[in-house]
Amino acid sequence: MSSLAYNPRSDHPERFDSRLAAMRLAGSAMIAFGVFLSGFVMSEPAPYELIMVGQVAVWFLLGLKISRTVASLLVLLMIFNLSGLTTMFAMKDMSGAPMYFAVSVFLALSSVFFAAIVEDDHRRLSLVFKAWVAAAIITALLGIAGYFNAFPGAHVFTRYDRAMGAFQDPNVFGPYLVAPLLYLLYRLLTGPLVRTPLLILGILVLAFGIFLSFSRAAWGLLVFGGAALVVIMLLKERTTAFRFKILAIAIGAALFLVLVLAVALQFPQVSDLFMNRARLVQEYDGARLGRFERHKIGFLMAMERPLGLGPMTFGKMFGEDEHNIWLKTLTTYGWLGAVTYQITIWSTLWFGFRYMLRERPWQPYLMIAWVMILGHAIIGNVIDTDHWRHFYLLLGIVWGCAALEHRYRRSQAMNRRPAPPRT
Repeated sequence: MSSLAYNPRSDHPERFDSRLAAMRLAGSAMIAFGVFLSGFVMSEPAPYELIMVGQVAVWFLLGLKISRTVASLLVLLMIFNLSGLTTMFAMKDMSGAPMYFAVSVFLALSSVFFAAIVEDDHRRLSLVFKAWVAAAIITALLGIAGYFNAFPGAHVFTRYDRAMGAFQDPNVFGPYLVAPLLYLLYRLLTGPLVRTPLLILGILVLAFGIFLSFSRAAWGLLVFGGAALVVIMLLKERTTAFRFKILAIAIGAALFLVLVLAVALQFPQVSDLFMNRARLVQEYDGARLGRFERHKIGFLMAMERPLGLGPMTFGKMFGEDEHNIWLKTLTTYGWLGAVTYQITIWSTLWFGFRYMLRERPWQPYLMIAWVMILGHAIIGNVIDTDHWRHFYLLLGIVWGCAALEHRYRRSQAMNRRPAPPRT
């Protein structure tokens, strides 16, 4: 029967190849468009969900393959979410829980999707980050315009006198801008001087947007991410001259940002809110039943409930959500979900740590994604990140690069294998 099967490539190979190339180009453009929409989430479901759900389905129906490495991520995330579904048995009021876990499962599948398309073609990483930069700059400009009420109705891009761009929460808006800023910083440190003005302008817009979000988590993530990226690049580069260039530009960029910050603080509107938000411990952190007290109570409660409390139950009990991703995984996904989440994060960090200093075409993107995952693990002590779309994008990038590295090593091993003797 195989001899009777029709193969369109046999009759018109050139036409078939051109169609395949056109389909792959269109597919890559849709991926970039989906990433671009991640910067505009003012309601749920957002356009990002609608576009990405269709893309994930179409790509896998058309034969997008999942390697063993990416399959490992899929298994971990599915165990995590299935464990969460079991918490509904412990809930008296399940309203909102099905939608919560529907979003969780979608985000898990989006992470697997990004890992698979990165492994399929590492050149898509450039498209992903460029689309992310474009979305970040636009949403940052909206947040800045809203903060200063630059046009009628601009206040919709703020909340609690804080910039939030085209997001629902300043605490998501700020961290979303950090990875694109690190990408521009990397381009600034390694690229030609002719592009420097545009790169600096983009960095300033994103940095100002992060500052006006008045998110302490975003501020900390920016400082940590910038410093970590520079340190990793200093370790990676072998020549003293290039190391000096990186160090000099990084110091110059930091001093320039401090100068811009000093100018911004001359505005009373900015200065007053900054002084209030800059305190390490806010009143709602250290007060009775404040954030830290709730963390302690929540962990003690979770130790007595293997299935967890269920999504949003903690917030209904205490008036505030967990604001701690490690506690959130215990209360919302149960003991098994919390352990699975820990395994997922630490294995992600381990893969990135092992591979990010190897000279590969995908190395810059892996470095940035790894730094960001580590930063998110740190700020997760004071904020919930389990429904952050860009976090799952970063997770997919690291696992996709790990899959690329595993495939590269297998191909190298096969090339070194001696040919069988002739008979």
